[in-house]
Amino acid sequence: MSVHSNRVKHIGVLGAGQLGRMLALAGYPLGNTFTFLDTTGNPSAGIGEVVVDPDNQHLAAFLDKVDVVTYEFEHLPVALVQQIEQHKPVYPSSRAIAVCQNRVEEKALFDRLGIPTPAYRVVESAEQLQAAATELGCPVVAKSVTEGYDGKGQAVLRAPEQAQAAWESIGHSRLIVEAFVDFVREVSMIAVRGRDGEVVFYPMAENQHVDGILRYSVAPLPDLDDSVQQTADGYIRALLDELDYVGVLALELFQTRDGSLLANEMAPRVHNSGHWTMDGAVTSQFENHLRAVQGLPLGSTQAIGPTCMVNVIGQEGDNPALLAIPHTHLHRYDKAERAGRKLAHVNVVAASHAELLEKVRTCQALLPGAPAVEWSFADTL
Repeated sequence: MSVHSNRVKHIGVLGAGQLGRMLALAGYPLGNTFTFLDTTGNPSAGIGEVVVDPDNQHLAAFLDKVDVVTYEFEHLPVALVQQIEQHKPVYPSSRAIAVCQNRVEEKALFDRLGIPTPAYRVVESAEQLQAAATELGCPVVAKSVTEGYDGKGQAVLRAPEQAQAAWESIGHSRLIVEAFVDFVREVSMIAVRGRDGEVVFYPMAENQHVDGILRYSVAPLPDLDDSVQQTADGYIRALLDELDYVGVLALELFQTRDGSLLANEMAPRVHNSGHWTMDGAVTSQFENHLRAVQGLPLGSTQAIGPTCMVNVIGQEGDNPALLAIPHTHLHRYDKAERAGRKLAHVNVVAASHAELLEKVRTCQALLPGAPAVEWSFADTL
């Protein structure tokens, strides 16, 4: 093994939120050090060195410190990422971020690769929105083409006549309008591609959202046909290879009643629906992302046991009581309480899915405002 491959790498992270925090926590055992570049003026990582630079005055100093750059937040100026690529390796690349932050480009890529999606239209006025809603048949969901996450920048139209109000509430000049899907469950795939093209896949997770915010992710799924997992693996591998991608990619999908999958959207980074891997898989998504961007061998993605990630939203729960539940792990983000804000997550690991459901219901009772857990397979346990 060469001396170079053993050298500690200083990782630069664009963004300084909880995902960056968890990347650093996974990287310290590998000997990595971290500098975060915060362009918002509101960093919350609470770890490593943070360069606060909303006016792009300190980029050169940031680049002098780091060996390789990644990001924890895709809503970054593409020009900034391209500028950084002129000086240091950036993984995933600016091409990936450009596609993922523009829903029209993303849908076009899905179409080109033969990855099925819900029927959609692109509109540029309230009148076009009303026409699309009529054509697709309500209900439909309208989303801003750029920006928007955790339910922001979206509106549901239950009648075409709601188009004007929806257009004004979203406040963007271009929207994508999607037909509603009669789905059995929302699922997601997390996969990792190394610099050498090696790809590893985590077991598919089922996700439960409330008001556009993820509340529960459970994996692996006890009733998932192998062919469905293989189909999802094929879709995400096609995306990874087409983008010459390095790092973790998340792909959110709908599973319909006939078992088929429709792609919703993708995220070019470690993802909330992959947090279960921190305690429920041999190698977490965070460690595997860092392995990938450094050109290191990827770790096993095998699940240790049935695991559920429970998001803590808005208000902290009874943490001592949560930690008293066997094989339950609390990950706090050091954030002040605020309605709709992700403050922490709890990973619950069990020997069976029935035991897992019982433990998660106990967790839910200890978290203010947490919705009842609803898994598509719960009635079969």
